[in-house]
Amino acid sequence: MGQGAGGIAMEGGVLVEWDWWTVGFGDAHAGAAGALIGGGEPGPVYFDVGSGPGVPSMTHWSAYDGRHRRPRAEALRAVCACGWRGAAEYPLDWNAVGDGPLYEADVDLAGPLADWNVHLSLIRDKAAPLPEPLSALLVELTEQLTATTADAPLAALRTVGVLERIAACVGREAACVLAEDGVPAEAVAIGLGTTGSKALMLLLTARDG
Repeated sequence: MGQGAGGIAMEGGVLVEWDWWTVGFGDAHAGAAGALIGGGEPGPVYFDVGSGPGVPSMTHWSAYDGRHRRPRAEALRAVCACGWRGAAEYPLDWNAVGDGPLYEADVDLAGPLADWNVHLSLIRDKAAPLPEPLSALLVELTEQLTATTADAPLAALRTVGVLERIAACVGREAACVLAEDGVPAEAVAIGLGTTGSKALMLLLTARDG
């Protein structure tokens, strides 16, 4: 399944905006370019929005532009939601970037993106392979749902609801089989291409019925 634009999530009360995301691995392996200052990852950037119960913050690389007393990123590297960090560092040329907002600058993210894709390929190689008929069916189903969304959005939504219920039912049955067979959470995490905590929750939920 293809790669697409990233999304936004909350982790520990901090806004995390991911640059890249795949259908195959979802939030477990969402990727981004991470900012580096002094060779390490800086803490979140806080934004003063006036009075209110909380102060919004985020860790997206574009927030570290040195403006309004914010820290300035020295380099970027690939990061993944699973905790993986790329080894290569890509220095930011501030002479080329200028003094404007970093998100408006033409920053080349090809290096971090390529590193994240290599990381994903290793995860994909270890994950349980999809049977070819199922893989082809998923591609066909995606195409048909996309076409239906344009012509009959309500029908598409109803179909999605049916698929969600089927997936939930089959997912519970499959998780129960794994739990009954005593498959450890680590092996499930590798097979699904997800995190150990999510795999453990899946097995615990199956055991609890």
